[in-house]
Amino acid sequence: KDRPTPVHARAEELGLEVRHPVSLKGTEEQHAFAALDADVAVVVAYGLILPQAVLEAPTHGCLNIHASLLPRWRGAAPIHRAIMASDAETGVCIMQMEAGLDTGPVLLRHTTAIGATETTGELHDRLSAVGAEAIVEALAKLDTLKPQTQPEDGITYADKIDKSETRVDWTRPAVEVDAHIRGLSPFPGAWTEVEGQRIKLLASQLADGQGTPGEILDDTLTVACGDGAIRLLRLQRAGKGAQDAETFLRGMALPAGSKLT
Repeated sequence: KDRPTPVHARAEELGLEVRHPVSLKGTEEQHAFAALDADVAVVVAYGLILPQAVLEAPTHGCLNIHASLLPRWRGAAPIHRAIMASDAETGVCIMQMEAGLDTGPVLLRHTTAIGATETTGELHDRLSAVGAEAIVEALAKLDTLKPQTQPEDGITYADKIDKSETRVDWTRPAVEVDAHIRGLSPFPGAWTEVEGQRIKLLASQLADGQGTPGEILDDTLTVACGDGAIRLLRLQRAGKGAQDAETFLRGMALPAGSKLT
């Protein structure tokens, strides 16, 4: 069900006009945007392509709040990909938008470490706060900030998450399996099967242990990987809510020796 975003709802409370066109390609919408005579536009997680006429309409152009340390992880899923790649750090860049995909010069960047057990959902919320502070800082210093061209070295692309990459491959090293689970949590969620039942895995941590890949090694959901092991911390059965491991095991016994596939 469609519902207004928090920004939309707050703007209406303040009596501000809110426009939400389905496209910005038409001249009518472009003229309406230009008629605002804006000093600057701020874009974050916006679903429409901004045509050149829109990018150029504000005096200082359009600024994007991007959740990565550009040029690493340009594109749609930078938070997911940073965790899935076991990056040690990430951050937020305030970027001057141009026609290319996240190719514009960077005005401001803030760096933060990625926690050892942090999920995409947790990091997203943390970066939201970082981004909010960063854009306020950038707007306050707009006349003095010097845009820095992104280097050619280190460019990576954060492609959208495809359903085909969500199943856990227990033959991979534990470090990679753990990053995979945390990177896909809470959405779309990494998953595995046990006795034909699909289980979504939402949180994990590295653990001691060795065994056949996918084998449950103890009564605390330590699972063997291709090299090393992980401990599952939060799981979800189909049609059920997410649960911590202890609660999950009360409803579904998974003794040592059980096999996840």
